[in-house]
Amino acid sequence: MSLALKEAAAVIVNGGVVLHATEGVWGFACAPTCEAAVLKILQMKQRSIDKGLLLIGSEAAVFDTELQAHVLREDVLTSWPGPHTWVLPNSRFPLWVTGGRGTVACRVPGHRQARCLSKKVGGALVSTSANRSGEAPAVDELSAREQFEDEIDYVLSGQVSSPGQVSTIYDMNGEVIR
Repeated sequence: MSLALKEAAAVIVNGGVVLHATEGVWGFACAPTCEAAVLKILQMKQRSIDKGLLLIGSEAAVFDTELQAHVLREDVLTSWPGPHTWVLPNSRFPLWVTGGRGTVACRVPGHRQARCLSKKVGGALVSTSANRSGEAPAVDELSAREQFEDEIDYVLSGQVSSPGQVSTIYDMNGEVIR
């Protein structure tokens, strides 16, 4: 594991925000249990807390609690890892992540470095596109740094695997909502 990955994980564990590559865009990552870090991301994005945020995990087991009673569990498991986000029942993530809903959006990304970051942190991560609401997300490190380097705690250098591709989001019934 690279030194940079260890440093990024330490920043997250200590309540910070990391700028990192994902499958299609650059994103912000933080611990979902750290309200201050989540609120910092929402402020940078100029996004309302009511919209909720997406979580990523290193493997499906990170979301075992959410998947236990899900009718489409096998569909979810066969789509991961990959750019497939599923809205799942929530019983443990705080309202600053869920927007106050009884559900949470979860993904095991197809991006190796993003999965490794989650694994090193030891659980789910908030991972949301690096952009201000209404603007296009950054698809390369340079543009991500230009927009946000002064506002975040660490940049984990990397590459997106499919520039511009966003994950497909499925609702609780398996219907595509994005």
